[in-house]
Amino acid sequence: MSAPRDEEFGFAPDYDAPIPYMQRTRDYYAAIGYTTPYRWAHYVDAPFQPLKKPLTQSRVTIITTAAPYDPTKGDQGPGAAYNGGAKFFEVYDGNTSNAHDLRISHIGYDRKHTSATDSGTWFPLPQLLKASAAGRIGEVSPRFFGAPTNRSHRVTLDIDAPEILARCLTDAVDVAVLVPNCPVCHQTTALVARHLEAGGIPTVIMGCAKDIVEHAAVPRFLFSDFPLGNSAGKPHDVASQSQTLELALKLLESASGPRTTMQSPLRWSEDASWKLDYNNVAQLSPEELARRRAEFDKQKEIARGNRAA
Repeated sequence: MSAPRDEEFGFAPDYDAPIPYMQRTRDYYAAIGYTTPYRWAHYVDAPFQPLKKPLTQSRVTIITTAAPYDPTKGDQGPGAAYNGGAKFFEVYDGNTSNAHDLRISHIGYDRKHTSATDSGTWFPLPQLLKASAAGRIGEVSPRFFGAPTNRSHRVTLDIDAPEILARCLTDAVDVAVLVPNCPVCHQTTALVARHLEAGGIPTVIMGCAKDIVEHAAVPRFLFSDFPLGNSAGKPHDVASQSQTLELALKLLESASGPRTTMQSPLRWSEDASWKLDYNNVAQLSPEELARRRAEFDKQKEIARGNRAA
């Protein structure tokens, strides 16, 4: 019996599937010399809070892993190399009635396929304000919150998540929309979402790393099969960003129980070969791996110094 022909049956290439970020990350760090595999957060069950009131009457906040721009912390602009000096290590908040310059140079987004020129792809406050003006939600909460991207599960679970919950309760938040960027960001927001739900606040994560979020077992997850850094839609594509937020809001309304994933119908491009690139050791030469190891060690020292300061 002959093997099926992809063209005859209309099969997509095998790589046109959600990127296995957990395995890619393990293989990548092993290849640059860090042989102890990272333990990704894993749960089987998830807490779940149904909406306590219709979204048209709800106060909604955003929880982001993006960082406020600080001109003293080096290059944080579009295309900037990974900048450990721009990391933040404590929960912060911002007034949603003001404009904010939040950036993602401090985390491992997809720098090859993401220009990082449009913060609307990682910080959907403009779209949330439009949803409020249109009556789709009751109102935007007075503050949004920044969640530190922390590899330490204990710090996220024992310090950052409870602090975010406390601030949400202070602001009488009804619903939280969480928007991660890098692989560890997705784990961070998953742990925070679980804590918020256990504390009585319904949540939805808008993200691009399906395996990480589902491994941690979250209440609701809107999956966009886009390069990391585009959880809130395509850059410079307002319609895409509006549709992505609307899908997240619909998921908040429609999920009947925990671990509900909705996949956005939007595609990044017809050519899915971009999925082969991110931290894929099969695509990297020994020289490039050595260069990345040296750069990673350098940035780790910078971040360690900032944490101690």
